[in-house]
This record gives sequence, C-alpha cells and structure tokens, in this order.
Amino acid sequence: MQNTERELSPGKKEEAGSDKYLTFWTDGELFGIPISDVVQIISMQEIIPLPDFPAYAKGVINLRGNIIPVIDMRLRLKKPEAAYNENTCIIVTSIAEAYIGFIVDTVDEVADIGEEDISPAPKVSRETTNKYLMGIGQIGKKVVLLLDVSKILSESEFEQVSQTAQEQAAANRTKERQTGKNTVSAPEPSEKKSPDKKD
Repeated sequence: MQNTERELSPGKKEEAGSDKYLTFWTDGELFGIPISDVVQIISMQEIIPLPDFPAYAKGVINLRGNIIPVIDMRLRLKKPEAAYNENTCIIVTSIAEAYIGFIVDTVDEVADIGEEDISPAPKVSRETTNKYLMGIGQIGKKVVLLLDVSKILSESEFEQVSQTAQEQAAANRTKERQTGKNTVSAPEPSEKKSPDKKD
C-alpha cells in the first residue's frame, strides 16, 4: 500500500509508465485515474465555499499559495453525499495546465494495469459510452472503473470552476497587498496513516 501523502512539485506531473493508475474508493466502487494526471494527494483540509459553484464543486483550497477548486466525486457521479472522515483525501490533478482537486472516500494504491487487462467502456446506448469512462480494468479479482479526468467536467463546467478559482486568487492577492498580510493561510498537508487496502 502506498502512502496517501506524496510531496510532488506543483506544476510537475509524476513521470510514470502509461500503465500505472492511482486507484481510489468512492461509495463502495473502485476507480482509477492515470498516475500521470496526478500532481499530489493530500488529507482533507479547510474548503472555502464560493457562490455560484455547482453543488458538486465544494469550493476552493489554498495549497501553498495555489487556489485549487475541489470537486466531490460522490456528488459528481450522482452518488449519495457522505460525511468526510480521516480516510477522505483530495487528489490534486493537472488538467489543461490548471489544478483541480477531487475529493474521494479513500485512496487505495498505485497499480499497474496493462492494456491486456482493460476492457472497453460499455455503451450507455448504441452510440453513446459513459463520457467519463476510459475502460474497465482488472487487478486480480478487483474491477476498476478507469476515468478520464479531463472529461469528469465538461468544457463549460471546467471553465466555470477554473475562472471562479482564478477570481478568488486575484481577490486574495489584492487583499494581501492592501493589508500587507495573507488573508488565507496555505495549509501544509497533514500527516495521516495510509488507509487500509480494500479487496
């Protein structure tokens, strides 16, 4: 089991083979995203709610000066909302040169899933496949739903949350110049134990 706390340099994705995926649990289902899309994994911390965000977009976090919008994966995937606990994590990803954080129930592991272990995504209808889903992976007896993080938000949704986060960052910088101090501290990721691996 890999630690859920990883210190990666902002703006730099982890270099890894194309068959490596970070797997995580949300509402009892196991999902995976390419490790190359992952910037950092952090424990839950204060989320600043913002007006006009969709319900699944919980607000923004300030991570060492980076204002990052965060999406609750349960709500985005139309699953029931659940209280956050010590295992809840935020997976910070890089999409189109912007940061987006995804709140998940718990991180599982970094796993190798070769092409031979991936089946095509099932079609919702004759012509349509699930827009988030890249395929269905197999890790031993575990089934992993492989997600395309760039499609979890539509282009308009991505622009909305990114623009609002940028406006919040600009407002923070203006207040800092006016007051001569930070208006929102940039919390460091807290230490926590890795969640138990689930079968």
